[in-house]
Amino acid sequence: MAGEIEARLQELGLELPEAAAPVANYVPYVIDGKQLWVAGQVPFWNGSIKYTGVVGEDVSVDDAVDAARVCALNILAQTKAALGDLDRIARVIKLGGFVNGVPGFADQPKVINGASDLLVEVLGNKGLHARSAVGAGGLPLNVPVEVDAVIAIT
Repeated sequence: MAGEIEARLQELGLELPEAAAPVANYVPYVIDGKQLWVAGQVPFWNGSIKYTGVVGEDVSVDDAVDAARVCALNILAQTKAALGDLDRIARVIKLGGFVNGVPGFADQPKVINGASDLLVEVLGNKGLHARSAVGAGGLPLNVPVEVDAVIAIT
């Protein structure tokens, strides 16, 4: 039987991708006491990159927002891989969002809202979090967005 959070995902018509394997010398998550630290997630979807390019040049702001949503779904996929049960999420503490935009691009908060909004939509008040939304001069694999997370767990 699916837990409450998985039932909410299903109710919203959302599915989780496969938890992506690391592409360099790091682990996808670390559990430290009552915190789960999820490494930066990019818009992978079951082994393929869904979005590539620079926001404002190759990628529209709307597509970048969707890429951030995919990153948030990957955060949830890594959380499920780490904990086995999404209902062990006590709350999302912090997101770090990185946006590969053209010089002068200033809509990083709007883009990272894609991830923030998805987590609140799925988790309710447990999804409310502190956040950073920063511009980057480039991201791994030429993706437009990367998001990492710190999550309190039970």
